[in-house]
Amino acid sequence: MKVILLERVAKLGQMGEEVRVRDGFARNFLLPKGKALRATEANRQRFETEKVQLEARNLERKSEAEMVAGTLNGKSFVVIRQAGETGQLYGSVSTRDIAQELEEGGFSILRSQVDLQVPIKTIGLHDVSVALHPEVDVTVSINVARSADEAERQARGEDLTQREDRFEFEEDEDEEEGEGHEGEEAEEAEAEAETGEVAAEEEETPAS
Repeated sequence: MKVILLERVAKLGQMGEEVRVRDGFARNFLLPKGKALRATEANRQRFETEKVQLEARNLERKSEAEMVAGTLNGKSFVVIRQAGETGQLYGSVSTRDIAQELEEGGFSILRSQVDLQVPIKTIGLHDVSVALHPEVDVTVSINVARSADEAERQARGEDLTQREDRFEFEEDEDEEEGEGHEGEEAEEAEAEAETGEVAAEEEETPAS
């Protein structure tokens, strides 16, 4: 289907451009969201008539988005989730969860504005892009942790997903040290035994 864009759409084009898109994408997203019109002669005339109003409305929305961006960009939000020792979540953090956290923080964000390709499935700091306007994007930090205390430690730069690996590494070192001490003790015992055998032979040897 060919449509006329009523605003800039990422990876498609700018306002006023006519582009060809999949029918489902047009019917399910572009047309009902008011982002485009079917590319018919009547709609071309309609766009030319409403172009000034559309541009003015776009500038107003862009200005509002830029004001929000000044406060939201770079902001961090904490999400508490249950996870294993390796940091793997028992669930995930989705666009809905992130939009809800931002809303609780005072920002009116729709889940469709959160650019998250796949759900977050590990603890840690995750940078997520949020589209406030077709021409205004910001990045927020989603701090996923098992507790508020861990969230603070992660914010300070501590990596909590490596704890189990370090523990296993320390165990290996202890085992190696133990094996080293056992080896030294065995060598000492063997040396003492050899000394004892030599002394016994000397006592059995008759004096000439």
